Formats: sequence, structure tokens, C-alpha cells
Amino acid sequence: MQTPQGLFELKYFFNSGLSTSGGEDVSSESVKNRIRDIIDKENPAKPLSDQKIAEMLSDATVNIARRTVTKYREMMRIGSSSDRRRHF
Repeated sequence: MQTPQGLFELKYFFNSGLSTSGGEDVSSESVKNRIRDIIDKENPAKPLSDQKIAEMLSDATVNIARRTVTKYREMMRIGSSSDRRRHF
């Protein structure tokens, strides 16, 4: 789409989303916020793996794969569990 600010792909104007176990759609931005909240609340000595985060979101009705959690985490510039581990 050509705009006064430049040329943009149409997908730029639409948020991607995921489905819940109830069939509703959840925006990817809200899922990213939930991932950030989970990581912010984790124990720094034992950070959660992407698989565990995906399981926690699935328990909260968001159908998401581990690789999607990894993709979103990397998009938010959050390190892997080994990068987030703090040794005391």
C-alpha cells in the first residue's frame, strides 16, 4: 500500500493472532505481553524454558508452540533460559 509516509506491505496493518482452546482469537501482542510477564516473574536462579512457558500458556487456554514462544522471545530481545540464569 502506498501512503504519504512510504510503501508498506498490507500485513503491516494487521496483527497476527493465535487461537485459544475456546475458539477465540488472541492477538500476538497480548501473547508477547504474557510471555514477558511470565519471564519477569520467574526465579532468576531457575529460569523457565520455552517449552515450559508454552505449557503454561496452553494451561491458560492459549494454543502456542515452543518455537513460537522462542520466536516471540527473540523478537522482544529476551535471552534464552541459559542467558537469563543468574548465579548467586
